[in-house]
Amino acid sequence: MKFAHPKADIFVPVANESAASALARVSHLCVAAHQDDIEIMAYAGVTTCLDTPGKAFGGVVVTNGAGSPRTGVYAQMTDEQMQDVRREEQRQAARLGRYAIQLQLAHPSSDVKQRRHPAVLSDLIQIFSGCRPEVVYLHQPADKHDTHVAVMARAIEALRALPAAQRPARVIGCEVWRDLDWLVDSDKVALDAGGHPELAGELLKVFDSQVTGGKRYDLATLGRRAAHATFHTSHATDKMSGITWGIDLTPLIQDDSLSIEAFTVAHIERLRADIVQRLRAFA
Repeated sequence: MKFAHPKADIFVPVANESAASALARVSHLCVAAHQDDIEIMAYAGVTTCLDTPGKAFGGVVVTNGAGSPRTGVYAQMTDEQMQDVRREEQRQAARLGRYAIQLQLAHPSSDVKQRRHPAVLSDLIQIFSGCRPEVVYLHQPADKHDTHVAVMARAIEALRALPAAQRPARVIGCEVWRDLDWLVDSDKVALDAGGHPELAGELLKVFDSQVTGGKRYDLATLGRRAAHATFHTSHATDKMSGITWGIDLTPLIQDDSLSIEAFTVAHIERLRADIVQRLRAFA
């Protein structure tokens, strides 16, 4: 297994297991933009694999993590040094969450933002071709972070490059930089993020360079999950202690002619129709 960027990192937590073997057994795969995105958006997949014999989680971070803020004990570090720190933090998360494999492709964000960038596309096709995951977790298309949306788009391009028989059964877009609680209920995918609560906190705290750097992702992520679980429905008791909302992106790999823009705007239009209907009925 060889990737395009010389700083790409292949980490297999299980001693003496080859990368190809580890990737092949992945049943739940997350392809994310940055270090710590996986643990925010796809925690439900991590716990599913921990709780289910024969299931294995795999993580992919597409970019190099450059440009993150450097404060406190990290203030004097160069951007290159900070990238090294973030790479090791992601490896530690893989150890803690017992991932089968953690891949960090180290592409600059500027490359990821180019449509069908050959190096990015080649790496992702190689990964998707090396496993047969039941579920693939991606960023959601209405995210407000440019690099998140770009990584999602590159992943869809790579999945569409596969023969139909090799594509995953389900692809879910997950919230990070824009919540998905605005979706109408019939469009929501509820990912159970309430399991192993101690692990949930520890996985987020692994990314000390971000948390102590002034972004309390640990508190914010756990709080959002709890809030989603409570505010999911007004007329029933909570069924989960934590929810990450997702959007089903599977239609985008079942119909290659369906544009991501049209697919996403259709969800917005269903929200608009729901609001208008309620206002006309009661206001």
